[in-house]
Amino acid sequence: MAGIQVEADLAALSYVKQQEDEKSTSEHDHELDGVHDGLDFPTEEERATLRRISDTIPWNAYLIAVVELAERFSYYGCQVVFTNFIQQPLPEGSHTGAGFTHGQSGALGRGQRASTGLNTFYQFWVYVTPLFGAYIADTYWGRYNTVCFSVFVALVGHIILIVSAVPGVIEKESAMGAFSVALIVMGIGTGFFKSNISPLVAEQYRRKKLFVITTKRGERVIVDPVYTVSRIYMYFYLFINIGALIGQVAMTYAEKYVGFWLAFTLPTVVFLLCPLVLWFGRNRYVRSPPTGSVLGTTMKLWLYAAKGRWSINPIKTYKNMTAPDFWENVKPSRQDPGKKPAWMNFDDQWVDQVRRGFKACSVFLWYPIYWLTYNQLNSNLTSQAATMTTNGIPNDVLSNLDPFALIIFIPICDILIYPALRRGRVNFSALKKICAGFATGNLGAAAMIWSAVDEVVQHYIYKTNPCGYSAATCETRDGSPLLSPLNVWIQTGSYVLIAFSEILASITGLEYAFTKAPTNMRSLVMSVYTFTNAFAAAIAEAFVSLSADPLLVWNYGVMATIAGIAGIFFWFAVRKLDAEEDKLNNIQEGHVEPSKPEA
Repeated sequence: MAGIQVEADLAALSYVKQQEDEKSTSEHDHELDGVHDGLDFPTEEERATLRRISDTIPWNAYLIAVVELAERFSYYGCQVVFTNFIQQPLPEGSHTGAGFTHGQSGALGRGQRASTGLNTFYQFWVYVTPLFGAYIADTYWGRYNTVCFSVFVALVGHIILIVSAVPGVIEKESAMGAFSVALIVMGIGTGFFKSNISPLVAEQYRRKKLFVITTKRGERVIVDPVYTVSRIYMYFYLFINIGALIGQVAMTYAEKYVGFWLAFTLPTVVFLLCPLVLWFGRNRYVRSPPTGSVLGTTMKLWLYAAKGRWSINPIKTYKNMTAPDFWENVKPSRQDPGKKPAWMNFDDQWVDQVRRGFKACSVFLWYPIYWLTYNQLNSNLTSQAATMTTNGIPNDVLSNLDPFALIIFIPICDILIYPALRRGRVNFSALKKICAGFATGNLGAAAMIWSAVDEVVQHYIYKTNPCGYSAATCETRDGSPLLSPLNVWIQTGSYVLIAFSEILASITGLEYAFTKAPTNMRSLVMSVYTFTNAFAAAIAEAFVSLSADPLLVWNYGVMATIAGIAGIFFWFAVRKLDAEEDKLNNIQEGHVEPSKPEA
């Protein structure tokens, strides 16, 4: 027995030395990879005491952000007029849908319920297709090639959309069919684009390890790649909202004064910048090649880890699945060489990365509640504005207060607020930002709770409108709308406050998806994050029946209640994960031999 014990001890010591040698070799290779050469890496003491800052953003990232700006201009520029296009009827005597001389702009005349339903379907479709785009990019084409394909598909959809609005078509029933086909085609292009453009922009920054520099003031600080990725996504989101703001403002006036054909054509013209900029930077971008399918290996790993942990008692099953040894026991180093599965062709570090990716996806489970309220901005609130006094302002122009506020507050957060927190040694981690975005007692929750204010606004619209609870369809005998005397700018609070929550929750969600995903599954994890918006759209379909008179007060009240309850429980669910933040961010990159893509 003693001999067996000695042999076991020697084996354990041999394994520890082997792991240390591998770690040392890995770190040495990492330092000499052309990206980290000559850098001064921090000690454990420096990690705990030195202030952290972000690195410089590479110019390649700005080029990709320009592509995103053009795509978001086209996406939001078109979407902002969808509500009027679907809901409102074609003004009498108009052949373009313009409401400048004919009253409220409109085209199909299908009503608010159909408008909310179609907008919700489009929202769902746009955020489901990224799952397919991510799989294709990670497995077969790579992110850059998939983005190029998505741009071509979306361009075809834009052309069909224009056809649905040209004079001669817009007056006919066929306009509805063309419009529906355009939504489907554009949704495929947009979905494939969304799942890949976000990881592509962050991949332009190649450093992955903490390193120490001395500032001009003589202070030694740590340059943190996670902070750099966060900053990249801040400005990436800024470009998104510049495109969204210009597109939405311009197209609402194009719709009102010229017609829907122009409101759909101008975004298409701007969209043509996407292929031009992609081609211009084709030799400048950092591209990650496809790695073959690791999704199957990932699922096999999870099932292998879950083996023997199932129980008819759901509480026991949950405890087993969240036990500390759930992932540790399936690391290759823990397996008996004679019983190690043939598909286990990866190292321990890759298991840690997969664990981290699953943890990120568990955080994303909370996002559908966030998006459920957020998505009211471009559907019911736009319809609500049409029942109020606008003094000549298009009813769908108010939604632009959201991107306008973001353009102002993103640089303020990056230049003033976040650096001030770091100087004060406040650890405002990613999960704390997300929590601050939609938990009780912060600006994000206040933005959601503003839905209750919308509930009050809607109540007074019904109270002051000549038609009472039929405010959305109230009009004179000659077809002129009868409006509530309430000024449309009352809605300002909803749009401005949700902008604060986007900075904290939406931008950080992009950062969290990128930094927590395994390197060869970044598009897939990013698509899981975007899919939460599709899930929110699916949930919203259950509330479509509330999206019409006289139930709109209930609609806003229910949204506020759901969001408030979710905010209360979010932090309790993620606080333990937040304690691991630094450890998760500094996991060494693992290696896996993926299965080859089929020919």
